[in-house]
Amino acid sequence: MPAYRAALLYFSADHQLVYESDGLLVTRSGEDGVQRVSAVGAWSALAHAHRDEALTHWPGRIIAPGFVDLHIHYPQVDVIASPAEGLLPWLENYTFVQEARFTDPAHAAAAASFFLDELQRHGVTTALTFCSSHPESVDALMTAAQARRLRLIAGKCLMDRNAPDGVRDETERSLLDTEALIGRWHGRDRLGYAITPRFVPSCSDAQLAGAGELARRYSNVWVQSHVAENLDEIAWVRELHPEARSYLEVYEQFGLLRPRSVYAHCIHFDDQDRSLMCASGAAAAVCPTSNLFLGSGMFDHAAAREAGLLHGLASDVGGGTSFSPFRTMMAAYQVGRDSRGKAGLSLSAHELWFSHTAGAARALGLEGVVGNLLPGCEADFVLLNPGATPLLARRGAQAGSIEELLFGLIVLGDERVIERTVIAGRTPA
Repeated sequence: MPAYRAALLYFSADHQLVYESDGLLVTRSGEDGVQRVSAVGAWSALAHAHRDEALTHWPGRIIAPGFVDLHIHYPQVDVIASPAEGLLPWLENYTFVQEARFTDPAHAAAAASFFLDELQRHGVTTALTFCSSHPESVDALMTAAQARRLRLIAGKCLMDRNAPDGVRDETERSLLDTEALIGRWHGRDRLGYAITPRFVPSCSDAQLAGAGELARRYSNVWVQSHVAENLDEIAWVRELHPEARSYLEVYEQFGLLRPRSVYAHCIHFDDQDRSLMCASGAAAAVCPTSNLFLGSGMFDHAAAREAGLLHGLASDVGGGTSFSPFRTMMAAYQVGRDSRGKAGLSLSAHELWFSHTAGAARALGLEGVVGNLLPGCEADFVLLNPGATPLLARRGAQAGSIEELLFGLIVLGDERVIERTVIAGRTPA
């Protein structure tokens, strides 16, 4: 059984931060060939019992759970850093133009390879991912992820109205394609499928109803979409669905709110919306860099905490400005401090890190599977170098606690901190 000695960072079963300055992580291969954690803890407590294991020692490094990205668009790798006046002009002028290219399997495969390289370079080992409206885009991404043995969840965009030629799909065909893709990919190795209506304005009532029926019949697949991101978008939804109390309630009407439903943004919510999310078991993907970049608004962390809203962090590339979890965590901290005139919420390093690892896994319904290093978790982890830059090394040497050390990594860190990404017990080539 492989064993690794280094400092360890993970979360207890009750979500408390655990830090071992000199720890041991032991993994064992299951019948499915996936390495899982079999023991974790202090070196002094575990070394004797595991003295015969093949040991890798990484002094001065920290082993931490791989990051979980709750919302990202793989067809938008060439859209990142595109200027726009807001969400809707950005979609029209950049996003749809690029996504139309994904009908070409060769282009989709090349983009998928680059996208997965970027995830792993930034220490992201699980992602909930939008594809384009073309089934070819799903097949390309799933094929590449399977070859890398990644834990990945993805789905074809449903968008049969208010979208240009090249990305608009046909209602019945889109639902048949979705069901075929579920059969082809969901539960295959470490892959999962997500039913993916892009957002209410892009989906007819018939398409939303069909998506809801698929969600009912395939209760173990995921659902992903966008909600309450932008004020112009919300006004558009109100015109299209005047019968609904709120944007979120449109999804409820069509049976798309349930456990394993993840809705990106959730910015312009009221208390009733948060209560509805909580009652349904749905989760919010918080996307601070894209919300800031597109001027959409700021997620209310204090209200989410008070309501008990299930949520986690997400990059939202390409509206988001970086694949880096450090950039996402830093933006979430800044948003928490700026609460639109209310008392700011100072999110701790513990909370931020949890929201991008074990907390995001919990939002996906994968608690105890990914996002942590407790026994039974799949062996997806990153090796962190807390002295990756001179400034980090200097700041870290003066840290008086693990909270200070982690906060320094959030503020000052980037992909240089990720020295190694391990997927299911293996380091990618």
